[in-house]
Amino acid sequence: MLTDLELERYARHIVLNGVGGPGQGRLKAAKVLVIGAGGLGAPVIQYLAAAGVGLIGLVDDDSVSLSNLQRQVIHRTEDIGRPKVESAAEAVARINPHVDVACHAERLVAANAEALLAGYDIVVDGSDNFDTRYLASDTACRLRKPLVTAAVSEFDGSITTLMPWLADAEGRPNPTYRCLFPDPPPAGTVPTCALTGVMGALTGVIGTLQALEVVKLITGVGEPLIGRLLLFDGRGMRFDTIRYRWNPGNPLTGRVHAGGL
Repeated sequence: MLTDLELERYARHIVLNGVGGPGQGRLKAAKVLVIGAGGLGAPVIQYLAAAGVGLIGLVDDDSVSLSNLQRQVIHRTEDIGRPKVESAAEAVARINPHVDVACHAERLVAANAEALLAGYDIVVDGSDNFDTRYLASDTACRLRKPLVTAAVSEFDGSITTLMPWLADAEGRPNPTYRCLFPDPPPAGTVPTCALTGVMGALTGVIGTLQALEVVKLITGVGEPLIGRLLLFDGRGMRFDTIRYRWNPGNPLTGRVHAGGL
């Protein structure tokens, strides 16, 4: 049930075709886990809070540094040295007092991944390393949790949505992350943002798209990016889409659809 204050706050959602009061109610009841409170996580957290997602979980073991502030706009100069989850949680409180936050000041690792993801309806991966991306995707796959995952580098970004336990309109299983990227690249072959740099506003573009995907999944509006990798070229200001399919040779996907995970 939405209060009078919430009805006023979310008025532009409530009059929006396809969302309305029922959709806003689903947002209020939703629990979303955001992995990473950095460049991608910042706009995700801000827009999910503004949209009225009932519980936002934050997973990050890092502290705010001065070099973060060029893109991680949820944090302030006075937050330097503080845990990112604490800084982000305070920002959520400023944006929307109707939203609850659960802070997980830890790194996502094999020992805690299932316990962390199990308590949420949807997972958003805004991490900056391949180990976390593959762990998040494999764990979300096993737990049958929708995952919205994205990556950025320099002026380029990408985003896709994964729900591999379901099938497409033609009866084919939906792909997993490993159908798109079977294995992580060898260590050291892909330079980090610390070495190559990243355009700050780029993380805002891609992170905002992640938030939009989550809101769509919760409300049931539109078509999610399942089996589609959306690419953004910031230099040329171009969007392109690559379609990808289930790989029957992927053992993880096969176990999902056989009910063996």
